[in-house]
Amino acid sequence: MAARLCRALARKKTLDDEDSQLARVLNLMDLTALGVGSTLGLGVYVLAGSVARNEAGPAVCLSFLVAAIASAFAGLCYAEFASRVPKAGSAYVYSYVSVGEFSAFIIGWNLILEYVIGTASVARGLSNYIDALTNNTMKKTLTELMPINADFMSPYPDFLSFFVVMLLTVLLAVGVKESTNLNNIFTVFNLVTVSVVFVAGVIKADTANWKIAKEDIPEGVKGGEGGFLPFGVAGVMAGAAKCFYGFVGFDCVATTGEEAKKPQKNIPLAIIFSLIIIFLAYFGVSTVLTMMWPYYDQDANAPFPYVFEKVGWPVIKWIVTIGAIFALCTSMLGAMFPLPRVIYAMSNDGLLFKFLASVHPKTQTPIKATIISGIFSGIMAAIFDLQQLVDMMSIGTLLAYTIVAICVLILRYDDNKNYEDAVKTQQKPELSLFDFFRRLFNLNMTKEPSRFSSGVTNWSVSTFCILAAAICANIIYSDGFQNYYSLISFVVLVIVTLITIFIIYRQPVHDIKLAFKVPCVPLLPCLSILINLYLMMELDLHTWIRFVVWLVIGFLIYFFYGIRNSTEGENRANLIGAKRPSLAATISVKSEKKLELETDTKGRPNEQVTKF
Repeated sequence: MAARLCRALARKKTLDDEDSQLARVLNLMDLTALGVGSTLGLGVYVLAGSVARNEAGPAVCLSFLVAAIASAFAGLCYAEFASRVPKAGSAYVYSYVSVGEFSAFIIGWNLILEYVIGTASVARGLSNYIDALTNNTMKKTLTELMPINADFMSPYPDFLSFFVVMLLTVLLAVGVKESTNLNNIFTVFNLVTVSVVFVAGVIKADTANWKIAKEDIPEGVKGGEGGFLPFGVAGVMAGAAKCFYGFVGFDCVATTGEEAKKPQKNIPLAIIFSLIIIFLAYFGVSTVLTMMWPYYDQDANAPFPYVFEKVGWPVIKWIVTIGAIFALCTSMLGAMFPLPRVIYAMSNDGLLFKFLASVHPKTQTPIKATIISGIFSGIMAAIFDLQQLVDMMSIGTLLAYTIVAICVLILRYDDNKNYEDAVKTQQKPELSLFDFFRRLFNLNMTKEPSRFSSGVTNWSVSTFCILAAAICANIIYSDGFQNYYSLISFVVLVIVTLITIFIIYRQPVHDIKLAFKVPCVPLLPCLSILINLYLMMELDLHTWIRFVVWLVIGFLIYFFYGIRNSTEGENRANLIGAKRPSLAATISVKSEKKLELETDTKGRPNEQVTKF
């Protein structure tokens, strides 16, 4: 029973060559605009001022740089997977193909959480932005008329955010090409707004705002030590953890594998182009924002209107505000776009309820998944506060990024052979300690992956993840290595981790031609895993509790429905049934063998049989 359960949890998806029901209409420009539009939104219009004021000061531009590097590692891993598996589902399909069904369900379930909360948080931010222009009239009125007295929920129901989410849900249900055309228009507005902010900011920039002395900071204001790094390197890293939210969304490009015209070529390029454009926008805007006005006096909720009003440019204030509203609409459309497609992929595989996988024959979109996910996102936006939504977003995304990096390592060193065939054909000779050492470090210079080398890679990757988590915990809880023993343990962990990476590096690589490959493997995927684990451990306890509750709900769905209705499981059962001979065929074979024993080659009775 336990063996059957383990085989079910570890079964991998077999990709077929059947044509997708989804329409292939997205070109490179559509994909790049989708990545930029889904990412360049709440982060640039809210996060830059918030991080500058509370965490990093003028060095917020460096925080965005660190976050961009971390996102670039994940983006490279996503790009390779897009070249390998041009299917809808993003990290869900990637982990299903390489790791196994249970891991794929966890990733897919967390991606649903990421996109639901991403949609809800942008909708709530858009509502707050519009409400701020009317002196918070909606907030005051609804708080008085319909208060919600719960600490873990919003103080009032936000009907505007719910309405906006439902409007975009209808748009996505109409069709992919129609929604991407509107997304392209919104993205142009977004980039124009960012360009206006940058040009106007350069005109009003004053480098003296990066050199504010500590004694010039007003009393009662959180200003740190002044200067460019008022909160030190620790502030830059703390700001990077929050700025990471600003880069969440580019992975939605990878979910369009069944709707892109040339997925193996265009999706990797779109991911890379999106990250470059997004970083340049964040870096430029955060730079001019802190040069225009002192970092300690930034508005955490709507920094652009506040700063342009302070410098005496009300016209630019309104231009930027209107552009920001369009930009947030773009970001929300990009956040909603992959959500029904992940649900469609999981339902099509039988891990979620199969009625969600139905595609409308006219619009060629997963309409049921789109409508249900839109209603869920709208409810979340209406009843939860923006900060609560943002806090929930990071952990699922970081876990998905970690699994993708692990999958890159596993696939790169995989022997690409069927498990049963490998067991039948490969003998297991007893190895001496010296022979095991030679094979562990591949001192024989083997060029082709084997079952042994693939197993070494899998165990080494698992060991690396444990060591990386231990290193992150050591850094976070060591109090600056003031304790001698914590320093020694950190050095030992680093040395063992480097040896583990070297073992992975020495294994033979599965040579396959792809449109894009991650460079410097295994170093870059390992760095991605390490950074993601570190950021996950920086999250607070309440976020982990909510995350565990979400996982428990997912486990109930999987073990009571998904594991029994898995399409991959049904295919394997049918294959085994086809290979197993029927009862009639077995009786026929036995009869023929008995007849051969009783008759010699000339058709006469066999003497050995008839002799008494």
